[in-house]
Amino acid sequence: LPQDMENSFFMNVNDQVREVCSQLATDPQLQGGYNAMGFSQGGQFMRAVAQRCPAPPMLNLISIGGQHQGRVYGFPRCPGESSHVCDWIRKTLDLGAYTKAVQEHLVQAEYWHDPLKEEDYRKNSIFLADINQERGINETYKKNLMALKKFVMVKFLNDTMVDPPISEWFGFYKSGQAKETIPLQETLLYKEDRLGLQEMDKAGKLVFLGVKGDHLHFSQEWFDSTILPFLQ
Repeated sequence: LPQDMENSFFMNVNDQVREVCSQLATDPQLQGGYNAMGFSQGGQFMRAVAQRCPAPPMLNLISIGGQHQGRVYGFPRCPGESSHVCDWIRKTLDLGAYTKAVQEHLVQAEYWHDPLKEEDYRKNSIFLADINQERGINETYKKNLMALKKFVMVKFLNDTMVDPPISEWFGFYKSGQAKETIPLQETLLYKEDRLGLQEMDKAGKLVFLGVKGDHLHFSQEWFDSTILPFLQ
């Protein structure tokens, strides 16, 4: 829908998550629990639903190309690389991703994570810094995420759209520079277990899958054999 496309750029993510939570809560068919799948930015948005809205319970979360530590450049499903909208958004992000106006009205800014401006990100990111426990520990977020049976993260091994691609497995740049990346297990988020990911990992609840191809490029055969079993 054109409105959905527009919302994926301009509707505050926190409002989107609230809206989805209210739809889930009132759907009689989902009250016993449901499986969730998010494509690209939908991966981190559905994780926010798991963390913020425990009823009805999310059973399994499948993130396909989601950017769980955010991203620095480019963004998924931008309609055409030469599009004026894409160019305008990129310029806006480069100039003022962490200003209040941009944070509140531009979806991509809400998970923009600049490793050279960590302090700005921590203080001013209205979405990602919150769900990633950057400003303190919300025990409810941790408890709700840990209730998942499985948290499946799919990374595209030839991804040219997400920078850094390891964000799809919850890794990111080493702080203060934008060259060397570290896996989730080396991040403070994991070492201090701020979100319960270390405990989930030890319990076998985290699943890291790699698929050859660029962003969101996968075959029906791969999807049927690799992803469908998690939904059964």
